[in-house]
Amino acid sequence: MDGVSETNRNPIHPTDLTMLGLGAMGSALTAALLDADHSVTVWNRTPGRDTDLVARGAHAAGSVREAVTASPVVVACLLKHDSVHETLDPVIDALRGRTLVNVTTTTPEEARELASWAAAHGVDYLDGAIMAVPAMISSRAGQIFYSGSRAAYDALLPIIDIWATSEFHGEDAGRASLVDLAMLSGMYQLFAGFVHGAAMVGSVGMSACDFAARQAPFLAAMTAELAGFAKVIDGGDYTVPNQQSLDFSDLSHIVRASEGQGVDPAPIAAVQALIDRQVAAGHGSEGFARIYESLRATVSTGQVRR
Repeated sequence: MDGVSETNRNPIHPTDLTMLGLGAMGSALTAALLDADHSVTVWNRTPGRDTDLVARGAHAAGSVREAVTASPVVVACLLKHDSVHETLDPVIDALRGRTLVNVTTTTPEEARELASWAAAHGVDYLDGAIMAVPAMISSRAGQIFYSGSRAAYDALLPIIDIWATSEFHGEDAGRASLVDLAMLSGMYQLFAGFVHGAAMVGSVGMSACDFAARQAPFLAAMTAELAGFAKVIDGGDYTVPNQQSLDFSDLSHIVRASEGQGVDPAPIAAVQALIDRQVAAGHGSEGFARIYESLRATVSTGQVRR
Protein backbone atom coordinates (compact mmCIF):
# COMPACT_ATOMS: atom_id res chain seq x y z
CA MET A 1 0.00 0.00 0.00
CA ASP A 2 1.43 3.38 -1.03
CA GLY A 3 2.48 5.58 1.86
CA VAL A 4 1.81 3.07 4.65
CA SER A 5 4.63 1.13 6.21
CA GLU A 6 4.48 -2.65 5.93
CA THR A 7 5.48 -2.85 9.59
CA ASN A 8 2.06 -1.44 10.54
CA ARG A 9 0.16 -4.27 8.91
CA ASN A 10 -1.54 -6.82 11.11
CA PRO A 11 0.22 -10.15 10.50
CA ILE A 12 -2.97 -12.22 10.80
CA HIS A 13 -5.44 -10.36 8.56
CA PRO A 14 -3.37 -8.03 6.40
CA THR A 15 -5.45 -5.84 4.11
CA ASP A 16 -4.86 -2.33 2.81
CA LEU A 17 -7.91 -0.80 4.44
CA THR A 18 -10.88 -1.64 6.62
CA MET A 19 -14.31 -0.25 5.79
CA LEU A 20 -16.77 0.10 8.66
CA GLY A 21 -20.29 0.64 7.33
CA LEU A 22 -21.72 -0.81 4.14
CA GLY A 23 -24.63 1.44 3.34
CA ALA A 24 -24.92 2.77 -0.19
CA MET A 25 -21.89 5.03 0.18
CA GLY A 26 -19.70 2.62 2.13
CA SER A 27 -20.41 -0.10 -0.43
CA ALA A 28 -19.55 2.24 -3.31
CA LEU A 29 -16.27 3.26 -1.67
CA THR A 30 -15.37 -0.38 -1.07
CA ALA A 31 -16.25 -1.43 -4.62
CA ALA A 32 -14.03 1.31 -6.01
CA LEU A 33 -11.09 0.08 -3.94
CA LEU A 34 -11.65 -3.51 -5.03
CA ASP A 35 -11.84 -2.41 -8.66
CA ALA A 36 -8.43 -0.78 -8.15
CA ASP A 37 -7.00 -4.08 -6.81
CA HIS A 38 -6.80 -3.02 -3.16
CA SER A 39 -7.51 -5.53 -0.42
CA VAL A 40 -10.31 -4.46 1.89
CA THR A 41 -11.73 -5.85 5.12
CA VAL A 42 -15.40 -5.00 5.62
CA TRP A 43 -17.78 -4.88 8.57
CA ASN A 44 -21.38 -3.80 8.86
CA ARG A 45 -23.69 -3.72 11.85
CA THR A 46 -26.49 -5.41 9.89
CA PRO A 47 -25.39 -8.85 8.62
CA GLY A 48 -25.68 -9.74 4.96
CA ARG A 49 -24.77 -6.46 3.33
CA ASP A 50 -21.27 -7.67 2.55
CA THR A 51 -22.32 -10.60 0.33
CA ASP A 52 -21.70 -8.96 -3.05
CA LEU A 53 -18.48 -7.30 -1.89
CA VAL A 54 -17.11 -10.55 -0.48
CA ALA A 55 -17.92 -12.22 -3.81
CA ARG A 56 -15.75 -9.53 -5.42
CA GLY A 57 -12.85 -10.21 -3.07
CA ALA A 58 -13.47 -8.28 0.15
CA HIS A 59 -12.61 -9.94 3.46
CA ALA A 60 -15.53 -10.14 5.90
CA ALA A 61 -14.78 -9.46 9.56
CA GLY A 62 -16.84 -11.13 12.24
CA SER A 63 -16.51 -8.26 14.69
CA VAL A 64 -15.44 -4.63 14.87
CA ARG A 65 -12.25 -5.63 16.68
CA GLU A 66 -11.34 -8.12 13.98
CA ALA A 67 -12.05 -5.48 11.33
CA VAL A 68 -9.93 -2.81 13.04
CA THR A 69 -6.96 -5.10 13.60
CA ALA A 70 -7.03 -6.26 9.98
CA SER A 71 -5.61 -3.06 8.50
CA PRO A 72 -3.44 -0.06 9.28
CA VAL A 73 -6.14 2.26 7.93
CA VAL A 74 -9.74 2.20 9.14
CA VAL A 75 -12.45 4.06 7.21
CA ALA A 76 -15.65 4.84 9.10
CA CYS A 77 -18.69 5.43 6.86
CA LEU A 78 -21.44 5.22 9.43
CA LEU A 79 -24.82 6.80 10.14
CA LYS A 80 -23.84 9.79 12.27
CA HIS A 81 -21.32 11.12 14.78
CA ASP A 82 -22.65 9.03 17.67
CA SER A 83 -22.34 5.89 15.54
CA VAL A 84 -18.57 6.40 15.29
CA HIS A 85 -18.24 6.37 19.07
CA GLU A 86 -20.70 3.49 19.50
CA THR A 87 -18.71 1.42 17.02
CA LEU A 88 -15.15 2.33 17.99
CA ASP A 89 -15.18 3.22 21.70
CA PRO A 90 -15.25 -0.46 22.75
CA VAL A 91 -12.17 -1.23 20.60
CA ILE A 92 -10.22 1.99 20.93
CA ASP A 93 -7.23 0.10 22.29
CA ALA A 94 -7.00 -1.81 19.00
CA LEU A 95 -7.14 1.42 17.02
CA ARG A 96 -4.02 2.86 18.65
CA GLY A 97 -1.21 3.39 16.15
CA ARG A 98 -3.55 3.23 13.16
CA THR A 99 -5.11 5.86 10.94
CA LEU A 100 -8.83 6.61 11.14
CA VAL A 101 -10.44 8.19 8.08
CA ASN A 102 -13.92 9.32 9.05
CA VAL A 103 -16.27 10.00 6.14
CA THR A 104 -19.38 9.87 8.30
CA THR A 105 -21.34 13.10 7.96
CA THR A 106 -20.62 15.29 10.99
CA THR A 107 -20.78 18.94 11.97
CA PRO A 108 -17.46 20.80 12.24
CA GLU A 109 -17.55 20.60 16.04
CA GLU A 110 -18.28 16.88 15.92
CA ALA A 111 -15.32 16.36 13.58
CA ARG A 112 -13.07 18.33 15.95
CA GLU A 113 -14.29 16.26 18.88
CA LEU A 114 -13.47 13.05 17.04
CA ALA A 115 -10.01 14.38 16.16
CA SER A 116 -9.31 15.21 19.82
CA TRP A 117 -10.64 11.84 20.93
CA ALA A 118 -8.48 10.05 18.36
CA ALA A 119 -5.35 12.00 19.32
CA ALA A 120 -5.89 11.16 22.99
CA HIS A 121 -5.78 7.48 22.07
CA GLY A 122 -2.79 7.58 19.72
CA VAL A 123 -4.82 7.48 16.51
CA ASP A 124 -3.99 9.56 13.44
CA TYR A 125 -7.24 11.23 12.30
CA LEU A 126 -8.36 12.43 8.88
CA ASP A 127 -11.88 13.77 8.38
CA GLY A 128 -13.55 13.45 4.99
CA ALA A 129 -16.67 15.17 3.68
CA ILE A 130 -18.11 13.56 0.56
CA MET A 131 -19.61 15.88 -2.06
CA ALA A 132 -21.02 13.09 -4.20
CA VAL A 133 -23.76 10.50 -4.39
CA PRO A 134 -22.72 6.81 -4.50
CA ALA A 135 -23.04 6.68 -8.29
CA MET A 136 -20.39 9.41 -8.57
CA ILE A 137 -17.71 7.45 -6.70
CA SER A 138 -14.74 6.67 -8.98
CA SER A 139 -15.59 9.78 -11.00
CA ARG A 140 -13.66 13.03 -11.13
CA ALA A 141 -17.06 14.75 -10.95
CA GLY A 142 -17.28 13.76 -7.30
CA GLN A 143 -15.33 15.64 -4.65
CA ILE A 144 -14.18 14.68 -1.18
CA PHE A 145 -12.87 17.39 1.13
CA TYR A 146 -10.37 16.37 3.82
CA SER A 147 -8.99 18.03 6.92
CA GLY A 148 -7.04 16.91 9.94
CA SER A 149 -3.74 15.04 9.69
CA ARG A 150 -1.71 16.28 6.73
CA ALA A 151 0.63 13.31 7.07
CA ALA A 152 -2.28 10.89 6.76
CA TYR A 153 -3.68 12.75 3.77
CA ASP A 154 -0.36 12.76 1.92
CA ALA A 155 0.27 9.09 2.65
CA LEU A 156 -3.19 7.96 1.63
CA LEU A 157 -3.74 10.23 -1.37
CA PRO A 158 -2.90 7.54 -3.98
CA ILE A 159 -5.73 5.47 -2.50
CA ILE A 160 -8.38 8.00 -1.48
CA ASP A 161 -8.03 9.74 -4.83
CA ILE A 162 -9.55 6.59 -6.36
CA TRP A 163 -12.89 7.65 -4.89
CA ALA A 164 -13.18 11.20 -6.23
CA THR A 165 -11.30 14.45 -6.65
CA SER A 166 -9.55 15.05 -3.32
CA GLU A 167 -8.97 18.42 -1.67
CA PHE A 168 -7.12 19.07 1.60
CA HIS A 169 -8.52 21.96 3.62
CA GLY A 170 -6.07 22.19 6.49
CA GLU A 171 -5.28 20.67 9.84
CA ASP A 172 -8.41 22.00 11.55
CA ALA A 173 -10.36 18.74 11.47
CA GLY A 174 -13.70 20.56 11.26
CA ARG A 175 -12.91 22.58 8.15
CA ALA A 176 -13.81 19.91 5.57
CA SER A 177 -17.21 19.43 7.16
CA LEU A 178 -17.79 23.19 7.25
CA VAL A 179 -17.05 23.62 3.54
CA ASP A 180 -19.19 20.59 2.70
CA LEU A 181 -22.20 21.77 4.70
CA ALA A 182 -21.88 25.32 3.37
CA MET A 183 -22.04 23.99 -0.18
CA LEU A 184 -25.02 21.82 0.67
CA SER A 185 -26.73 24.86 2.20
CA GLY A 186 -26.54 26.64 -1.15
CA MET A 187 -27.85 23.56 -2.96
CA TYR A 188 -30.80 22.95 -0.67
CA GLN A 189 -31.83 26.60 -0.66
CA LEU A 190 -31.71 26.57 -4.46
CA PHE A 191 -33.94 23.48 -4.43
CA ALA A 192 -36.28 25.14 -1.93
CA GLY A 193 -36.52 28.20 -4.17
CA PHE A 194 -37.42 26.00 -7.12
CA VAL A 195 -40.05 24.09 -5.14
CA HIS A 196 -41.54 27.37 -3.88
CA GLY A 197 -41.74 28.71 -7.44
CA ALA A 198 -43.30 25.44 -8.62
CA ALA A 199 -45.93 25.78 -5.89
CA MET A 200 -46.70 29.32 -7.02
CA VAL A 201 -47.27 28.40 -10.68
CA GLY A 202 -48.86 25.13 -9.66
CA SER A 203 -51.67 27.16 -8.14
CA VAL A 204 -52.76 28.08 -11.69
CA GLY A 205 -52.18 24.65 -13.20
CA MET A 206 -48.61 24.77 -14.53
CA SER A 207 -46.86 21.45 -13.96
CA ALA A 208 -43.60 21.29 -12.05
CA CYS A 209 -41.97 19.75 -15.14
CA ASP A 210 -43.10 22.65 -17.30
CA PHE A 211 -41.79 25.11 -14.72
CA ALA A 212 -38.46 23.25 -14.41
CA ALA A 213 -37.93 23.50 -18.18
CA ARG A 214 -38.07 27.28 -17.79
CA GLN A 215 -36.32 27.60 -14.44
CA ALA A 216 -33.26 25.40 -15.06
CA PRO A 217 -31.62 27.46 -17.83
CA PHE A 218 -32.41 30.69 -15.99
CA LEU A 219 -30.76 29.45 -12.78
CA ALA A 220 -27.78 28.13 -14.74
CA ALA A 221 -27.30 31.58 -16.27
CA MET A 222 -27.63 33.27 -12.87
CA THR A 223 -24.77 31.24 -11.38
CA ALA A 224 -22.46 33.42 -13.47
CA GLU A 225 -23.27 36.20 -10.98
CA LEU A 226 -21.72 34.30 -8.06
CA ALA A 227 -18.16 35.36 -8.89
CA GLY A 228 -19.20 39.01 -8.89
CA PHE A 229 -20.94 38.70 -5.53
CA ALA A 230 -17.88 36.92 -4.14
CA LYS A 231 -15.56 39.70 -5.30
CA VAL A 232 -17.71 42.34 -3.63
CA ILE A 233 -17.98 40.34 -0.39
CA ASP A 234 -14.23 39.72 -0.21
CA GLY A 235 -13.54 43.38 -0.96
CA GLY A 236 -15.95 44.52 1.75
CA ASP A 237 -17.20 47.50 -0.29
CA TYR A 238 -20.91 47.13 -1.07
CA THR A 239 -21.13 50.60 -2.64
CA VAL A 240 -19.31 49.68 -5.85
CA PRO A 241 -21.21 50.85 -8.98
CA ASN A 242 -23.38 48.80 -11.30
CA GLN A 243 -24.89 46.65 -8.56
CA GLN A 244 -28.58 46.05 -7.95
CA SER A 245 -29.32 47.93 -4.73
CA LEU A 246 -31.15 46.51 -1.75
CA ASP A 247 -33.85 49.14 -2.20
CA PHE A 248 -34.40 47.89 -5.75
CA SER A 249 -34.22 44.27 -4.55
CA ASP A 250 -37.35 44.60 -2.43
CA LEU A 251 -38.97 41.17 -2.79
CA SER A 252 -42.16 41.95 -0.91
CA HIS A 253 -44.13 41.74 -4.17
CA ILE A 254 -43.03 38.10 -4.51
CA VAL A 255 -44.10 37.49 -0.92
CA ARG A 256 -47.50 39.08 -1.57
CA ALA A 257 -47.96 37.18 -4.83
CA SER A 258 -47.20 33.92 -3.07
CA GLU A 259 -49.67 34.68 -0.30
CA GLY A 260 -52.23 35.72 -2.89
CA GLN A 261 -52.01 32.28 -4.46
CA GLY A 262 -52.36 30.59 -1.10
CA VAL A 263 -48.71 29.46 -1.15
CA ASP A 264 -46.50 29.69 1.93
CA PRO A 265 -43.91 32.43 1.19
CA ALA A 266 -41.40 31.15 3.79
CA PRO A 267 -38.37 30.67 1.46
CA ILE A 268 -38.56 34.10 -0.19
CA ALA A 269 -39.76 35.79 3.03
CA ALA A 270 -36.52 34.70 4.70
CA VAL A 271 -34.51 36.51 2.00
CA GLN A 272 -36.71 39.59 2.33
CA ALA A 273 -36.08 39.61 6.09
CA LEU A 274 -32.31 39.81 5.44
CA ILE A 275 -32.86 42.67 3.00
CA ASP A 276 -35.11 44.50 5.47
CA ARG A 277 -32.48 44.23 8.19
CA GLN A 278 -29.85 45.95 6.07
CA VAL A 279 -32.23 48.60 4.73
CA ALA A 280 -33.30 49.41 8.30
CA ALA A 281 -29.62 49.84 9.18
CA GLY A 282 -29.24 52.46 6.42
CA HIS A 283 -27.73 50.34 3.66
CA GLY A 284 -30.57 50.36 1.14
CA SER A 285 -28.47 52.00 -1.57
CA GLU A 286 -25.78 49.32 -1.33
CA GLY A 287 -25.62 46.09 -3.33
CA PHE A 288 -27.57 42.90 -2.71
CA ALA A 289 -24.40 41.16 -1.49
CA ARG A 290 -24.69 43.36 1.62
CA ILE A 291 -27.01 40.75 3.18
CA TYR A 292 -23.80 38.78 3.84
CA GLU A 293 -23.24 41.15 6.77
CA SER A 294 -26.52 40.01 8.31
CA LEU A 295 -25.44 36.40 8.08
CA ARG A 296 -21.78 36.24 8.94
CA ALA A 297 -20.53 35.65 12.46
CA THR A 298 -17.64 37.61 13.95
CA VAL A 299 -14.55 35.52 14.54
CA SER A 300 -13.87 36.98 17.96
CA THR A 301 -17.30 36.67 19.59
CA GLY A 302 -19.26 34.29 17.45
CA GLN A 303 -22.13 36.80 17.39
CA VAL A 304 -24.10 37.44 14.22
CA ARG A 305 -23.58 40.88 12.69
CA ARG A 306 -26.61 43.08 12.00
